[in-house]
Amino acid sequence: MNLHSDPSTPSPPIDRRAWSVLAVSTLAFTVCFMVWMMFGVVGIPIKEMLDLNATQFGLLTAMPVLSGSLIRVPLGIWTDKFGGRIVMMVLLVITVPAIWAISWATAYWQFLLIGLLLGLAGGSFSVGTPYVAHWFPKHRQGMAMGVFGAGNSGAAVNQFIAPALIVAFSWTAVPHVYAAIMLGTAILFWLFSYSDPAHKVPSDTRFVDQLKVLKDPNVIKYCQYYSIVFGGYVALALWMVQYYVGEYGLDIRVAALLAAAFSLPGGVLRAIGGAMSDKYGAHKVTWWVMWVSWICLFILSYPQTEFTIQTIDGARSFHFGLNVYVFTLLMFVLGIAWAFGKASVFKYISNDYSDNMGTVSGIVGLAGGLGGFVLPVMFGGLMDLTGIRSSAFMLMYGVVWVSLIWMYFTEVRTVDVIHVSDGFAAKRRTPAPSGERG
Repeated sequence: MNLHSDPSTPSPPIDRRAWSVLAVSTLAFTVCFMVWMMFGVVGIPIKEMLDLNATQFGLLTAMPVLSGSLIRVPLGIWTDKFGGRIVMMVLLVITVPAIWAISWATAYWQFLLIGLLLGLAGGSFSVGTPYVAHWFPKHRQGMAMGVFGAGNSGAAVNQFIAPALIVAFSWTAVPHVYAAIMLGTAILFWLFSYSDPAHKVPSDTRFVDQLKVLKDPNVIKYCQYYSIVFGGYVALALWMVQYYVGEYGLDIRVAALLAAAFSLPGGVLRAIGGAMSDKYGAHKVTWWVMWVSWICLFILSYPQTEFTIQTIDGARSFHFGLNVYVFTLLMFVLGIAWAFGKASVFKYISNDYSDNMGTVSGIVGLAGGLGGFVLPVMFGGLMDLTGIRSSAFMLMYGVVWVSLIWMYFTEVRTVDVIHVSDGFAAKRRTPAPSGERG
């Protein structure tokens, strides 16, 4: 019997240090994500300065995402081996010079190179996730990882701060301010975080042994899920400001404010998604997230359309397309869905790989980050090829279809996703998907 579900058995109190670790780790991740996404706003004046096309702009915004993704697996392994506190601290400190150097760049290749160094901030997720989770009991890990993951709202913070700095001063002021914020965050993190040797894997654990988890097909499946809910989130957070400017002719400040309607709930509400995954299970939450995403992306995919029909009174023309209000509402709903999905995917991981979370979270985070790198480049390529801005949503719609089909054949056919009752679901589960064990 699960003691946590027995009301007569009180849960032991959570260590005070755990809450301190959760608070400063969430702060650190928020600032890292803000820095990681800065080219989504700063890249707009850089695009004008260098006269970049859509594909070049997509590559510029995606370069930090590439390096931040590739570094996630080794960072996750080092976190298991050396502890999250020291790894996170080193990561925060070494990003400060890279942030400052952006203001010195003048050529496109220089921005791309600095973007690779800047991307190290994005690897903080693979450090903080296992670091935070190990401080909490299993039945509260979904909540803890959800709160930490709410640091994704750094994308929205960037959309609030960067445009204001650009208008008040110039785009070169943004990296100066961000470097100072990152340095201050590193100091606070070190002062209020803790280490526990019990959270480390045995010192004789080999790198190759930790990577054996790649043979597990469930890991690949979770990578696919995360490439949508996180990779898609990162890609659209980078893409939305310039989308609003180009599609609706908005000022950069207004465009960034409306873009935050997607990125803010997509980050902050991750904590609620974690609590829901603790209560209802990772599978149920992820299944409904995929369907909500499918519906929203189907509507968002429809381009602005002018068509003419012949009537008895002659030709009549009509316009069909999303206005800025409906578009923003759909993006808001999509952001909420993906916030829940990001939390539910990592609930799968905490259920199945509690003894190897750093490695697995690094691998899944790598897949999500690579999605965030590839998608903006593909968005730009599709727009240059077709001239249709909503082609970005057409692409995402197709990717969601893949996950829905995969999930149906591997999970939905063997588990109840309609009823909340665990007892009823258990009767229909033959066998249970791995994400529902624990």
